[in-house]
Amino acid sequence: MPHPDLNLLVTLDVLLTEGSVARAARRLRLSPSAMSRALARLREVMGDPLLVRAGRGLVATPRALELRERVGQLVQDAEAVLRPVETLDLKRLVRTFTLRNRDGFVENFGPDLIARIGEQAPGVRLRFVLKPDKDSTPLRDGSVDLETGVVGKATGPEVRAQALFRDRFVGVVRMGHPLCEAAITPARYAAGRHILISRRGLDRGSIDDALEPLGLTREIVTVVGGFSEALALARASDLIASVPERYTGNLRDGLFCFPLPVLLPEITISLLWHPRLDADPAHRWLRGCIRDVCTEHSHRSVAPV
Repeated sequence: MPHPDLNLLVTLDVLLTEGSVARAARRLRLSPSAMSRALARLREVMGDPLLVRAGRGLVATPRALELRERVGQLVQDAEAVLRPVETLDLKRLVRTFTLRNRDGFVENFGPDLIARIGEQAPGVRLRFVLKPDKDSTPLRDGSVDLETGVVGKATGPEVRAQALFRDRFVGVVRMGHPLCEAAITPARYAAGRHILISRRGLDRGSIDDALEPLGLTREIVTVVGGFSEALALARASDLIASVPERYTGNLRDGLFCFPLPVLLPEITISLLWHPRLDADPAHRWLRGCIRDVCTEHSHRSVAPV
C-alpha cells in the first residue's frame, strides 16, 4: 500500500473549514483550478465527495462532517511537532529529574544546587540516587537523567560527557592520629592500617600499584564500597582513608587531610547524559546549573593540607 500524501490533510482541513473552493484557494495561496484538482484528489483517495453542490454553494457530506474536528486536531498536532521549541518558562516548569552520583556529590554540591533550582524553577524536583557502577543502562532506558563520575570503559560509547572539574586523592585520618605528628613519607604512609574503597570488592587499587615500585605494601584492614563509609571509619579509628579531595570536601570536616606521598594521576569528574536529551531545553538548563555550581566550588580556595 503506497504511503498517503499527508499534505492532503492540510488541504482537507482548509476546505472543510471554509466550505468553499475559492476561499480555501485564497487561504492556501493557490489558484481556484489548483484547489479544484486537490479536491478531486481528496475525493479519489477517500472515496467520498466530501463537498457537494447545493445551490450556489457547497455543503459537507456526513463523512466530511465526521472528519472535520479530527482533521483539524491532526493538523494542529503536526504543526506543534514541527514548530521550534518555545522559550523555556522556568517559573512554570514542573518536572522531576533523577541524578545518579557517588556518595559525596550530594553532601558537597547538593545544597547549592537545590537552592539554585528552587530559586529559578520552584516546580522542579531533584531525585538523587546512588551510583553503584559505571553501567550506562540507566541513562539509556531513561530511569536516570544525568549522572556524574569518571568516564571509563563501561561508559556507553554514545553517552555525552562534559568535564566538571579535576580532582586529586588525599589521605585522611582522625585528628591526633600518629601520622599527624611528623612528615608523611611513603614508608610512614604504607606502614599504617588502611581502608580500601572498591565498589567491586577488589583487594587492591591504584595506590597499591604506586607503592609497589617503591618496594612498599600497605596493610588493608577493610574494604568498603563508598567514600562516606571510609571516612566514617577513619573518623572513629586509626585507619587511613584515601579519597578524592573536592568530591568529599564536606565529608572530611574535622578530619586531618594530607597529600598522598605517592604519585597518582588526577581524575576528571564529568557530567554524563544520553544524547536523546541533548536538545531538551529543561535538561540543558539543568546541565548548566550543575556546571555553574561545580565551577563555583572549584574556584573556592581549597584549605591547605
